[in-house]
Amino acid sequence: MGMFKDQVVVVTGASKGLGVGLATAFAEEGARLALCSRSFDELTRLADQIGKGARPYYLDVRDVDSIRQCFATIEREMGPIEVLVNNAGMGNPIPAVDVTEADWDWMMDLNLKGTFFCCQEAAKRMLGRKRGKIVNISSQASVVAIEHESVYCASKGGLNMLTKTLAVEWAPSNVTVNAVGPTFIRTPGTAERLDDPATAASILSRIPRGRYATAEDVASAVLFLASDGASMITGTLLLVDGGWTAL
Repeated sequence: MGMFKDQVVVVTGASKGLGVGLATAFAEEGARLALCSRSFDELTRLADQIGKGARPYYLDVRDVDSIRQCFATIEREMGPIEVLVNNAGMGNPIPAVDVTEADWDWMMDLNLKGTFFCCQEAAKRMLGRKRGKIVNISSQASVVAIEHESVYCASKGGLNMLTKTLAVEWAPSNVTVNAVGPTFIRTPGTAERLDDPATAASILSRIPRGRYATAEDVASAVLFLASDGASMITGTLLLVDGGWTAL
């Protein structure tokens, strides 16, 4: 029962926010979840909550050795990885004139470098088997500018091009690579901004649907792109933005 029955699905950044919603959605479709994050205690609690063979794995996507060790351990303990969801990432509103080198490196390492090397480790295994789905979590901020988010926008724009390039390179081996670009979602990381009445009003005025996205909205798009029903779709960005970028 379920679209992903007994398939091993890796979700990075799974310990909180959208990652929890993505992991839960895949579990409801029968997947066996490899939950990855630096927050191992939170992952352990989530794995216990999900059940169904879910396992926690420590992963720091800014550390290539950590990525390599994590993916090797997952395949040894759980079996072939069928789906990778690169969800780990962050935004940090900073006026461009105040961005430090450390700010730049932190966000680029997390949002772009880490995603590339997670894709690489998954592909090393998927290409030989000629089967695999990779879905990267991008953002509407990859195609429209968001004030005080210059580094975040740049990292997610780079992620879109990375998605296209890997899709073209790996398509002959039946490995698809796509991205999903959500608008604002209420998570612990966005709550401070979204709880500010002026900020909330400004954001909602740009979303024709008149509401924020939910984890369920995003998960539906990810599940589709990771399914066999999307086997002819690769290299695309599916925006889940309530019409923001259509204006």
